[in-house]
Amino acid sequence: MDIAAYFHELGEALAALPHAPIEAMLDILQQARLEGRTIFIVGNGGSASTASHFACDLGKNTVMPGVPRFRVTALTDNMEVFSALANDLGYENVFAEQLANLLHPGDVVIAISTSGNSPNVLKAVEFARTQGATTIGWTGQGGGRLADLVDLLIAVPSTRIEQVENAHLILHHLVTIRMRELSHALAAAVTQLS
Repeated sequence: MDIAAYFHELGEALAALPHAPIEAMLDILQQARLEGRTIFIVGNGGSASTASHFACDLGKNTVMPGVPRFRVTALTDNMEVFSALANDLGYENVFAEQLANLLHPGDVVIAISTSGNSPNVLKAVEFARTQGATTIGWTGQGGGRLADLVDLLIAVPSTRIEQVENAHLILHHLVTIRMRELSHALAAAVTQLS
């Protein structure tokens, strides 16, 4: 694949992403922030990297004086806990078992899986639903089994894993920018009320 074709393919996938579920996700995340809910992000491989990057950006790049901060964590980041759970309880349990320690009703779980079929991601979502959490899935075309489990699905219309991962990174940056803009608006409103 040449350079122009690669960028063209990515552009087509991004242009075909529906905006309504992205707007719905922004509303869910903003509500979670204002209510002091925790956002948990899970994924494997490249999606684990996206989960970590997203948690970093959402937690740091949206901070504004007088505005509630995001309570956000990627369950990919504590290698001691992650590897102990994988070793002792099986890799399919590495996220659900962490959620069992941390999750409260009303929290949000963002599950990132290009195929939508990763057993540990599915198990985390299944557990989250039993606990009254809101679940959001980021997948590739079709959504896999995850599509039927989550409250809200954002499926990148591509079967090429690299383009799905590219789109997920762009999506997380879009969310961070929008949430930072909302932080500015909230800070301005607080200042006017003071």
